[in-house]
Amino acid sequence: MATEKAGSTVNVAATYTVFLGLLLVTYHLFGQGNFSSIFTISVLLQCLAFTLLTAKAVSSGSASGISARALTLDCFALCCQLSSTVWLQGYLPADASGDWLFQMLQICALMLAVWLLHYVLVKHSATYQSEADSCPVGRLMLLCFVLAAILHSDLNARPLFDILWMTGLFASVVAVLPQLWLVTRTGGSADSLTSHYIASLAVGRALSGLFMFAAWEDITCDEIITGFNHAVWAINGAHLLHLVLLGDFAWQYVKAMAKTGLTSSVELGDESTLWV
Repeated sequence: MATEKAGSTVNVAATYTVFLGLLLVTYHLFGQGNFSSIFTISVLLQCLAFTLLTAKAVSSGSASGISARALTLDCFALCCQLSSTVWLQGYLPADASGDWLFQMLQICALMLAVWLLHYVLVKHSATYQSEADSCPVGRLMLLCFVLAAILHSDLNARPLFDILWMTGLFASVVAVLPQLWLVTRTGGSADSLTSHYIASLAVGRALSGLFMFAAWEDITCDEIITGFNHAVWAINGAHLLHLVLLGDFAWQYVKAMAKTGLTSSVELGDESTLWV
């Protein structure tokens, strides 16, 4: 058991080391040290999150503990945002990492999420906890689209694609809810790789929010109320909401990692103790 745990620690540490190297390359080589490259790094961390979840799935040979509904929301969010970023410049970092690397990382994240969906729903459907994974994602998607139609910015100067990008942002913010929902309905404990997956998404969203906050003056919209830029508040508020949703998890995650290291699980409590 000790040998297995040590091996798992080495594998997680190796994954983090590889992605740290990629992060440094992204920042120094592609981003040339520009602050805007943290937006590309946020997508790199999303790829890290799905890589860790893939490692969990492959190593365990099971779909247990993985929310297909969360992955569905992630795929939906990435498709919405890629509809803009692959050919329009409005929501890309200004440095060289926005020329092709940003889009490539989004496509890689989407491919990993789609593979995981196939793994959960088809290849290992017998171990998928479908009854517990019951968060109503259809209504969340509809809500994201309606809010985006009202609150979207105009950085692309193409209303449909501005709406789709904003829909993707809102969907990516709430995509973590089905995973937390599943965790609380299956005992309230997230294993180490699932915890790292959620944490990587959270850090990536924090960096994305930092970028958007710095770009406050550059975000514009067709104002509904004259003098009030609703889009900039919606974009930054969405990032803040994501961090609020993960507040309890983040605290428990930090405590668990500090106490027992990279292979520790995170205890969130059951559904009777959490709002989800």
